[in-house]
Amino acid sequence: MQTETLVAALVSLGAGYGISFAISHLRERALRAELTNRERELSDTFRRDTEAAQLSAKVAAQELITKERSELERALAEKREAVTSGEKRIAEREALVSRQLDRLGAQEQDLRQRGEQLDLARADLERASQVTKRLADEWKTRLETTSQLDSTAARTLLLKEVERESTRDAADLSRHILDEARLHAEEQARRILATAIQRYSATYTFETTTATVALTGDDMKGRIIGREGRNIRAFENATGVTVLVDDTPNAVVLSGFDPVRREVARQAMERLILDGRIHPTRIEEVVAAVSAEMETFIQRKGDDAVFRTGLAPVHSEVARMLGKLHFRRSFSQNVLEHSIEVAHVAGLMAAELGDDIAAAKRAGLLHDVGKAMTHEIEGPHAIVGADFLKRHGEAPNIINGVASHHQEVPHENILGVLVAAADAISASRPGSRSESMTTYLKRLENLEQIAASFPGVEKAFAVQAGRELRVVVRPETVDDSASLLMARQIARRIEEELLYPGQIRITVIREMRCVEFAK
Repeated sequence: MQTETLVAALVSLGAGYGISFAISHLRERALRAELTNRERELSDTFRRDTEAAQLSAKVAAQELITKERSELERALAEKREAVTSGEKRIAEREALVSRQLDRLGAQEQDLRQRGEQLDLARADLERASQVTKRLADEWKTRLETTSQLDSTAARTLLLKEVERESTRDAADLSRHILDEARLHAEEQARRILATAIQRYSATYTFETTTATVALTGDDMKGRIIGREGRNIRAFENATGVTVLVDDTPNAVVLSGFDPVRREVARQAMERLILDGRIHPTRIEEVVAAVSAEMETFIQRKGDDAVFRTGLAPVHSEVARMLGKLHFRRSFSQNVLEHSIEVAHVAGLMAAELGDDIAAAKRAGLLHDVGKAMTHEIEGPHAIVGADFLKRHGEAPNIINGVASHHQEVPHENILGVLVAAADAISASRPGSRSESMTTYLKRLENLEQIAASFPGVEKAFAVQAGRELRVVVRPETVDDSASLLMARQIARRIEEELLYPGQIRITVIREMRCVEFAK
């Protein structure tokens, strides 16, 4: 029984092993078949991809070849066209050179013929010159025999006569030129100036910067001086002006060359007197506050001047310098108001001439900005002002208009002429400026002395407050032509030697009076 069971188990085991082997063998065969199929599929895919890549490469290569061929053909065509045009230009140049050579040949032949004619003319001229010289020698000998004068004396007499005739002709020509110029220019200039003056009329008040501060009482002088003079020293150190406490009742005098500092000192002194507290610390506080307010006031004055003339804004430093002109005066005329007036008059004249009105106004407003500079900057105020404006970005025509308004540099445009004319109008109108009686009388005396220094002058009179100089000459000594020259020479002497506002008219009077009595 056990033996049968063991045999049965062995048989089952053998059968299971055989079945397992068979299954494993089948699986191996199936796997090999699958691998073979996959290998075949991969081979087919690779072959198709290779063929597609080869086809794409062939197409790309064909397109590249076509593109390169077209570019080469286009470049070749351009080169052929360039060569053709170059050959055409060369042919044209050859034709031009040929024509120029023909023309040069004709000109050379013409010059040769002219040279021959000139040689013949030169020979004729030399023969004529010899004949003329011979005739001149004969006439010279005859003249010396007839006049009993040698050649040197005759030449001197002839030169004097020629000089006299030349002077007369020059005077006549000069008078004719001046008359023609006046005929066309004086009326036009008078019209422009009159129109500008009539159109602009400004009211002026006579302004003076006082250096006197009123006091509430004489006891205030002691408080201003302070113990051992410490208050007055602190005030002078803070303001830069000198305080003069004299015997004038209820007043102190502030002295200083800088008008801005003097104004700061005046306002600070008035505030200290009203406040009543006067000591070094308080003095420094008040002076600092007034100085800050003064800077604001100066800037506002400059901006207001630009606004009043209707101009575009200027640089803040330029506006500040304009504001300082409010405290400057020329013969008692406020320089800032004078600059505004010059701007308006220059603009009106520019409008009459059809020129740039804004540029004329700007140059007129800024023409005296150099007067606001301190003494540390040397040079004429026109040049100093022009350099200052150049550093702050003003246009070149404005800079030249400012620099040339006193003719210290040449005029590069009409602005300098307009500003100079407007400046003379503003300065010379009645009431604009005042001067001392001594200066006025000295100028009249100098005018008459300059006129009397010329030979042939009998009398000289300065009339119309020195605006006109009338010169009476001796008619037997000075003729009409010499009178014209004398007037111009006197005007030139006055321009070189005297300082005066506006212009001076010189009138030379020559009168011949013949008196006889019938008996």
